This record gives sequence, C-alpha cells and structure tokens, in this order.
Amino acid sequence: MASYDVTIRGAGIFGLSIAWAMVARGAKVRVVDPLGAGAGSSGGIVGALAPHVPENWNPKKAFQLESLLMAADFWQGVEAAGGVPAGYGRTGRLQSVMDARGLELARARADSAATLWQEQAVWEVIPAGGDFAPLSPTGWLIRDTLSARMHPRRACAALVAALASRGVEVVPEAEDEDAVVWACGWRGLRDLSDALGAKVGDGVKGQSAAFRFDAREAPQLFVEGLHIVPHADGTVAVGSTTEREFLSENSVDEQCEALIARARAALPALAAAEVVERWAGVRPRAKSRAPVLGAWPGRAGHFVANGGFKIGFGMAPKVAEVMADLVLEGRDAVPDGFQLEKCL
Repeated sequence: MASYDVTIRGAGIFGLSIAWAMVARGAKVRVVDPLGAGAGSSGGIVGALAPHVPENWNPKKAFQLESLLMAADFWQGVEAAGGVPAGYGRTGRLQSVMDARGLELARARADSAATLWQEQAVWEVIPAGGDFAPLSPTGWLIRDTLSARMHPRRACAALVAALASRGVEVVPEAEDEDAVVWACGWRGLRDLSDALGAKVGDGVKGQSAAFRFDAREAPQLFVEGLHIVPHADGTVAVGSTTEREFLSENSVDEQCEALIARARAALPALAAAEVVERWAGVRPRAKSRAPVLGAWPGRAGHFVANGGFKIGFGMAPKVAEVMADLVLEGRDAVPDGFQLEKCL
C-alpha cells in the first residue's frame, strides 16, 4: 500500500503550488527535488505578475485573469499556514505610452478591460508624472490595477513553510508512489521532448538585477519590455534579458549591466541607487509559450506541469487548482491550448 497519494517531482513554483493545493484537499503528498526548493528560475528576484492586454480574448487570457484574481486569497492562505511572508501585493502597474498609435490603442483597451476583466480591475490612461513613474514621450501612462508583484524566492519559502506545517517536506530523492506530477523546469521540458520524440519546449536564460531603493507601496513599471518591480523588502528588481543561446546558466555579464543602465534611464529615481544583486537563471519555455499541463502520453498515472515562462507565478494558483482536479479527482479543466497532447 502506497504511503503517498502523489509524488511531485520539482520544487519550483508549479510543483510547490500544486503540492499545496493537493494537501489542502487532504492528499498525502511528497515533493522531490535534488537541488531543493526554488533552486531554478523560481528562485529569481523579479516577480512581475502582469496580465495580458484586454483584447483578442482567448482561453489563455481568461485562465490568467482567473488566476490573478485568485492570487490574494491563495497567498493569504499560504502565509497563514506557514507564517512566512510571500511578498505578494496587488500594487498595480504603470506603462509608458510611446507614440500616438499606442495612445489610441491604450484608450480603446480601457473600454474592453471594463468588460473582459469583469469589473474586477481598471485599465486607464492617466497623465505622466510622479517620483516613481516611467518617463513617457507622449506625456501619458497606462495604469492598471490587476497587476501584482511577487518576490519569487520569498514565495517559494512561504510555500515550503506552509507545506511543512502540514508535515510535507522537500526531499532530495525518493521512489515514485501512486500518481506522479513532473514539474521539473527547463530540463524537464528537454527530457519530455526526448521521451516523446517531439519538441515540447526548452530553456531561455534571463538576467536581472535588484536595487536598494524602498518604494514598496509603488506600482510596478513596464517600459519598452523592461519590468521594474518594487518589493516589500525595500528593493526594486528589474528584468530581464531573453537569451535562447547560452554557455552558462547562472553567470551574469554585460547584458545585465545594459539592463541596469536601461532601468536607470527609464526611471531617474534609480540613478544613484545601489545595485545589491545580479541574478541569472534559465526559465522553462514551452513551444506554445503557454504552460504545458496534463497527462503524460503513454505513461499511466504520470502528469506534467511545466512551461511557466515569465508567467509562472501569476498562473500558479489556477494551475495548482486544475492539476489537483485532474490528478485527485479525474476532472480535466485544462484549457485546450495548455494540453500536453495538443502541444506535440
């Protein structure tokens, strides 16, 4: 007789969140990761939980919206159980409007957001200005109240503490028992591709940095592809690069320095701020750019949850819910665009 209902392989944001959702339903869960919790890209520093633009609506955007709206309750429950702060805050976001065409689109999206976001959040165009706001060549900014911030490393620690409060530890190795969920990051995508004989996904390296600058109540910023995220610990994280080819997973180089320079130029308030950390890691990117979820074809009792490229923390509450539905109750609520079998 199995001692555990589910073995989860991988202790990044997907693996830990799924474990928490299953434990909350009474399942006996074991989490296995030889490198420990948050050892991969889930141990990063940026943590921008930003929504897709409110237009051309599809199941992926709807799934993300539901997850972002679930996040406050999800993380409150995690913190209450383990007593460790996760760094979550729905502080919103400001974006520069770069030209007249962008301004026209931004104003049109304000109307669509009112409907698509179910009146749960606001997208609006406001005059540029303020100490912690990006420069904008048009004099206008986009403000939304759906975006949130999350400190990835602290979030993983909060989940580990919550699981420990229910008797669940992350162990370096163990045999599979009963159902198995594979949430093994970018290397897991490579292994899955090899096992299935088809490209499912791969790793994309990213570099980021953190400044010592206390703007913890300020919204995050998005300027020409750059995320600038104030955290509750008195730092501001910026990121990240996108590197499909790399020789070293964790090394930082001149690309990180260029990113720091871009952040200082976009936000003059950071001009004299000290850089307290430079970080690099490889993130799992599925071929579809959406998460890859579902049963592992040809391997009964095995499931996959992977590919949270840039959106993993924002998607985690809903991913955890649908994977618990699938594995524990046999209910498949995974959107078609996320289904592993349809990504092949």
